[in-house]
Amino acid sequence: MNGRALADRWLATRPQAPVDPAAPGWHRTNPATGAPLAWVAFDDAAAVDRAVRRAGSAFAPDSPWRRLSRRDRAAALRAVGEVVRANADELAALVSLENGKLLREALEDDMPDTADVFDYYAGWTDKLYGELSPVEGDAWNIVTRDPAGVCALLVPWNFPLLLAAWKIAPALAMGNTVVVKPSPFTPFSLLRLTELVAEAGVLPDGVLEVVVGDADTGAALVTHPGVAKVSFTGSTAVGRRILSDVAATNLAATTLELGGKSPNIVFGDVPDLEACIERSFHLMFSQKGEKCSEPTRFLLHESVHDEFVAALVAKADAVVCGDPFDPAATQGPQCNEAQLDRLLAGIAAAHDEGATLVAGGGRDTTGDNGRGLFLRPTIFTGVTPAMALFRDELFGPVLAVTSFRTEEEAVALANDTPYGLAAGVYTGDLGRARRVATALDAGQVFVNRYGCYDFAAPFGGTKGSGWGKEMGIHSLDAYTRAKSIWLAG
Repeated sequence: MNGRALADRWLATRPQAPVDPAAPGWHRTNPATGAPLAWVAFDDAAAVDRAVRRAGSAFAPDSPWRRLSRRDRAAALRAVGEVVRANADELAALVSLENGKLLREALEDDMPDTADVFDYYAGWTDKLYGELSPVEGDAWNIVTRDPAGVCALLVPWNFPLLLAAWKIAPALAMGNTVVVKPSPFTPFSLLRLTELVAEAGVLPDGVLEVVVGDADTGAALVTHPGVAKVSFTGSTAVGRRILSDVAATNLAATTLELGGKSPNIVFGDVPDLEACIERSFHLMFSQKGEKCSEPTRFLLHESVHDEFVAALVAKADAVVCGDPFDPAATQGPQCNEAQLDRLLAGIAAAHDEGATLVAGGGRDTTGDNGRGLFLRPTIFTGVTPAMALFRDELFGPVLAVTSFRTEEEAVALANDTPYGLAAGVYTGDLGRARRVATALDAGQVFVNRYGCYDFAAPFGGTKGSGWGKEMGIHSLDAYTRAKSIWLAG
């Protein structure tokens, strides 16, 4: 049975209507066709409390999880990765059905990294050392790195499994237990994975808990007194609200990976213009443009602007919007109707503010696409810093193009944003590359190849793009707490 058939069979086992008509929840529909997938029941505060308590029991000092050796904990993480690999076809199909991304994107991009990140963090279970502080006197001061406790992990809808794994793997590697909340738009792939992990018996009960719901569910989770750590990926507005809620309640340590309006600066001396265009277009428009670190602002030197834009328009016009399971499709539908409406409103605002539309600009209703949430890849030129399109994150396939003359102007334009997640620089001048990379106010800067990612490299931004880092050793501070132990004779 292929992955789509397995996914459909599993979805058929889900409730198709609320058991209690008064219970909160909604019907989740296929963004490509509008057909119903299943009823999504929202967990209330009592259900959240039960999940946190189960995770708390699994974190107790005498629990099976806490008694595991570091080597056995590493083996458990690798076993989770193997569960992902063994069921990748079904999980990828569920991601495509609920999110709308192409099946090959889910299979080739999301699934391998979702599995591999567990292997990566399995290697960290015995690699994080304590410290001996150089204190005065006869006593010794030892600093240990202890697990934080129960971690509340809130995951967005654009990479529903991969970004969950980015949080789950380091949290478990450090010995924590977790309660994960997927987006209510994309709960099915994570629910299915947790079922498969439970069936495989690779984690003790309570170590990996899932709650599903809306903002009320999320608020009940992050403010629960049993939660010691919160990690959220999503919009800056929701991140601010979480910070406020946590500050008023449990003061849990908090990591935020938020929005972006990332610039991609292309100078006239770019070493390979054709390769730059190809890579830049792919990073901007793949996965339907629903990526926080995508380069949504192209800052093009005036000497390459026209040639660059012409090539972008040709590529955008050639995109085939269609069902994610259709091999001929090169772009799937946007994830949900509210997001499509936001994109269309942003396009209308760019029109009104005087930007020049050169590609796309509306829905794709070709064939059966009118039943789904398809948006043509959209490109505006002549975008100025005064326009909303230059400053506001839309989170979709809508690109702002701005020309510049000087290096100083390019840096000023790039930094003229409330965000600071990522930035790109294309130039053949190594001195300029160093200067510009140093001057850019972003958490990660890509020189001559936008979008380099590795588990060993930190991911995260500055300013309105969040607090803290995902990935690498830098993520482990978020899931541990320092304990200062004094030993006196």
